[in-house]
Amino acid sequence: MKNILLAVFACLILNACAPKVGSPEWCEKMEKKSKGDWTANEAKDYAKHCIFK
Repeated sequence: MKNILLAVFACLILNACAPKVGSPEWCEKMEKKSKGDWTANEAKDYAKHCIFK
């Protein structure tokens, strides 16, 4: 039980460090990421927030 709680806590902490979708930091991160590794949602959000502001 203790290991499960530790794993959940670690996931929450790591997700909290990710930049908010649409922020300038997120756009820069996506520009550096290989286009082949983007999900459909990431591509849609990138177009919406970074290209067609």
